[in-house]
Amino acid sequence: MVSAGRTELKKVSIDREKRPLDFCFFDWTEFKIRFFHKFSKKLGKFTAYKVQLAQLPDGKHEQDFVIDTEFFKNMENPDVLSADVKVHLDLVKKNDTYDCTFHCKGMLQIPCDRCLDPMDHEVDAEYHVIVKYGDNYDDGADNLLVIPYSSSYLNVAYILNDTVVLTIPLRHVHPMGKCNRAMASVLSRHRSGGEEFEEVETGIEEEESDD
Repeated sequence: MVSAGRTELKKVSIDREKRPLDFCFFDWTEFKIRFFHKFSKKLGKFTAYKVQLAQLPDGKHEQDFVIDTEFFKNMENPDVLSADVKVHLDLVKKNDTYDCTFHCKGMLQIPCDRCLDPMDHEVDAEYHVIVKYGDNYDDGADNLLVIPYSSSYLNVAYILNDTVVLTIPLRHVHPMGKCNRAMASVLSRHRSGGEEFEEVETGIEEEESDD
């Protein structure tokens, strides 16, 4: 009986030693296939943001894009209520490099952090990146993007999304006194003091004094 018990304990001990090795095993090839399949399906919604690179002659090239409300819906970004941003791309092809500069200018509507009503946010941004061909996709370096030789074009949807979204400040509120008084009053009841509470109350008081 004792011998059998010891055998059982030893068997359990060996199994526990093997489990971490099994758990740590990860099939990166399968992960990449699944990731790029899902990524490609999502990019299907952004065909208007393709920049053809293969067989592009040396010299200067231009292309225009529009970032609208539908763009951010497809990006599944609920923080942008509406958008009208024009993008102009200046591209210079020289040998095997593509020097790209994106000029973004327009307007977004985003929710006010203080009263949740829509507020305007002006976009005036520029992004520069150099694109090259290589064996594998690599965006690890600043302002340098390497895409596989198999790609005949570059979809810039996510580049434009990041460029525009990064212009939104961490805290965005209406000018003092311009918030929705009813909503701000409700929100202030759920806040316990602090700067935000004081600003909400001050905004309401200023707006009431204007009346």
